Amino acid sequence: MFQLRYQSYHFSKSQPLPNLEVLPEFVQVAFAFCRDWFDGQETFTQQTSGSTGAPKLQVLTRAQLEASAAATGAFFGTTTNEQLLCCLNPSYIAGKMMLVRALVWDCPITLVEPSSNPLLGLEEQFSFVALVPLQVEACLAEEKSRILLQSIPHVLIGGAALPQKTQQRLVQLGIRAWQSFGMTETVSHIALAPIEASELVYQALPGVTIGINEQQCLWIQSPMSGSEKIQTNDLIELRSKNTFSWLGRADFVVNSGGIKLFPEQLERRIAPLLDEACPGCAYFLFGEKDNRLGEQLVLYVEGIEAENKRLALEAGLGQILGKYEVPKKIYFKDSFAYTPTRKINRHATITSL
Repeated sequence: MFQLRYQSYHFSKSQPLPNLEVLPEFVQVAFAFCRDWFDGQETFTQQTSGSTGAPKLQVLTRAQLEASAAATGAFFGTTTNEQLLCCLNPSYIAGKMMLVRALVWDCPITLVEPSSNPLLGLEEQFSFVALVPLQVEACLAEEKSRILLQSIPHVLIGGAALPQKTQQRLVQLGIRAWQSFGMTETVSHIALAPIEASELVYQALPGVTIGINEQQCLWIQSPMSGSEKIQTNDLIELRSKNTFSWLGRADFVVNSGGIKLFPEQLERRIAPLLDEACPGCAYFLFGEKDNRLGEQLVLYVEGIEAENKRLALEAGLGQILGKYEVPKKIYFKDSFAYTPTRKINRHATITSL
């Protein structure tokens, strides 16, 4: 049976709402949303994260939210015995959908403060949790949280691509994790990929229809998107009528002298080098205008420039990447621009240089 828990505060359909004024903002948002749900509210306004453009308000219907939760439940075969953990900000769609899943599946859900390692200090066993890559890495770094993570049957990971080394670590530990694919416009994820040793292959959720346009960009039609066809800017390779692999964002593709380069794919290949040469530094590849090539690939690294870092990167990139894939320049920047959900805002970072 549904019950929202935060420390000693509990709320369900038969329990009164606690005094919200004494609670942290993220708890107030969660309790207020569940109250509105029980009151029969039919539409909810949600702000997009701004990772692929300017943040905007999106109106989502109750039917869309229910369809998303139902599709995820059908995919995993969930029951009312699930124990859910919400450790993402419910102001954003990923955190809010954890609440909706608990409401639709009629399961108890525990709310904890969104933090880098939300599993620290928890003793209760959970069966379903959604995390961002930063949280996964922090949980793996602590023994107690790593053991708890290993015990959770369904671990959803989204918000950003999972680093290759983290993916390998999850496989080594036998953690049952899934990389999600979706956006606010599709009411959270519409496809999931099991995290295995091989390349990620996404499987569309039940009821979701996918295809590609002439530019090989994914389109989606689903109950969670209101049955309207949504055209994305994501380049994919269709593997079957309901499975695909992700190549990258079309607006990030670099056309360098007629050769198309996919930054997100190359970033995964150079990850081990960056982890060794610039440990703990964020980075990304991008296209810079060039008079001869049209565009040239450049590498941005967050942190203070040091000669040893630059030399290590220049030597290593040439060994990992092909002749036309090697970045022509390397830029160091003290700090990147980020979205509220901690994704790198590439355009804003470059603009601020």
